[in-house]
Amino acid sequence: MSQIDNIFNQVRARLQAQSIKLWEEPYYSDGLGSIEASIECLAEDYSVQLGIDASRCKYVITELQDNALRKLAARREFTETGVATFKVRRVDNRNGTTSILDIKCDLNELGSKLQQVIAAKLQLGDANEVKCIAAGRIISPNATLAAQELKNNQQLIVIIGQRDDQNVALHERISKIKADVEAVVASQSQLMEMEDQDGNPVFLPPIENRALLTGMGYCEKARVAMQREDYEEALLLLLEADEQFSACDSKFLESVDNYALLNLDIVWCYMCLKNVSQLPDADRRLSICERNFKRSYGENYSRLYALKGRGCPERALIMRLQLLQGVVLYHQNQRDAAYERFEAAAVVLSELKVNDEQLLLLVEMGFEVSEARLALRSSSGNVERAVQYIQQRKQQLSDARKQSKGERAMHRRYAKHATKDKDWVNPRSVCTLTEMGFERRLSAAALRRTENDVPRAVELLQTNSAELRDTLPESQSVDAVQLAALLQLGFKEPAARAALESAENNLEQATDFLLKAIQSEEELLQTVERVTQLASGGMFNLDGASTSQAADVTPSGFLIDAVLQKAKAEMEAYQAFKRLNADLTHSDQDYLDLPLLQEEQLLAEYRNLLEQ
Repeated sequence: MSQIDNIFNQVRARLQAQSIKLWEEPYYSDGLGSIEASIECLAEDYSVQLGIDASRCKYVITELQDNALRKLAARREFTETGVATFKVRRVDNRNGTTSILDIKCDLNELGSKLQQVIAAKLQLGDANEVKCIAAGRIISPNATLAAQELKNNQQLIVIIGQRDDQNVALHERISKIKADVEAVVASQSQLMEMEDQDGNPVFLPPIENRALLTGMGYCEKARVAMQREDYEEALLLLLEADEQFSACDSKFLESVDNYALLNLDIVWCYMCLKNVSQLPDADRRLSICERNFKRSYGENYSRLYALKGRGCPERALIMRLQLLQGVVLYHQNQRDAAYERFEAAAVVLSELKVNDEQLLLLVEMGFEVSEARLALRSSSGNVERAVQYIQQRKQQLSDARKQSKGERAMHRRYAKHATKDKDWVNPRSVCTLTEMGFERRLSAAALRRTENDVPRAVELLQTNSAELRDTLPESQSVDAVQLAALLQLGFKEPAARAALESAENNLEQATDFLLKAIQSEEELLQTVERVTQLASGGMFNLDGASTSQAADVTPSGFLIDAVLQKAKAEMEAYQAFKRLNADLTHSDQDYLDLPLLQEEQLLAEYRNLLEQ
């Protein structure tokens, strides 16, 4: 931020405090225009009051007057014609310049029309390269501006993505990332699963689970973009993630760190793009983040410090939050409050400093830079304790994942039968009830009826188990024809029988079960080859005792096509998973590893501005 921006903040705040309207007399007249003498007099007064050079005060007041007059003209035009004027802020990261454009567009037009107008103004050949952001949301090209609640005189961010080393445009990269994430999340193989910080699985109803996993996938790729300082791509991905998170229950979102980190990262991107036009959205998002942190970590982070000590890695996030809160307060001209936030951030920053020699020593021992830095912060710079921290952390994750294998398997079992969220059964609750001595099928039925309320399910099992048992479908023997069809498709008999039993002879669900049980990409490829051969009229040898039984049954063309299509989709999901993981660090605490170099520079810059 420049010194002239600092003066703008102070003068604007003083004008608002004194209710001075620069577009009215004595500063402006419709007949005369700007009244120079009054402007000069006001500039002289502010020069004395604020301790700023008079010529600079006059320049800033004149600019603010011009802005106010343009807004008035735009308001009149909108009233007369319905055409809105947008203040479009474009940041060019290649040369660090910022430009402000006035763009006019009817609110009844689609978002794509606004993209076309901006592209024409900037002399761009492809309007798809233009991405507009308003009030923290990406403007959709397929809905009207009015439906997206855009207003006359609203400020927008415009991102014009640069092509990468492979000459791929930004909007194409975003589209490919979204397609890959969606393919992985939709995969029957459950290539992505949620865990808490300790490696324990997190179970959610299917619709929320899918939305949250998709959002988290976007966040992971956004974090990679942030690491290479491509904040435009990161911001777009984070806002796409925000759209996905909005499909989740608000109470759940406010109880997990992911949503807090999403909002913190969005504001960090605003800051790195030098975009203060989204100040109201930044303020809102930081408030969400702070509330979430207080709920998770306790008032003044007391619960966090009691559990992990004041050197815990989470303090890096707290430092960034305090810093960004200070920046927002500064731009709101709340200078005393901003000073307090900056001082708090400075204290945390000094305590999180890592000794470069100690960091190098741990790296030479074979540890990753990320885990070494986090370990040193957690151990107050003690190298021996840092090594213990890394080893204990790895063991903790390994133990948690081993212990949760049963829960994960049960989750897969019940998730495939849940067509709606109300059908979903929490596998952890099933395990709890079976450990109490209740039958698995009865436990699942009780939880489904009580919407996963364990105490109510226990009461139901204790008081109405007979009535509950009567509602369970009768166990069916495996249909021989359907079993033979699955064998002809190349599935092994034990697995095919188990699939049909679990799916109650529903052939489509049974094939889903079998495809989900495939453990590797190689095995999936073999399945595709077998079914493709069968689809083309070829035959293949069958192993096992039931070969003669299966040989007389030919699966329907519909079944063959369905299995082939699903298997190919799974193959594509594996490829998408590889692409997504190509540039990820695979560190479970990557989001905590902030080197804090940029934060230190930003802190110094704003503290210096406060002193001017």
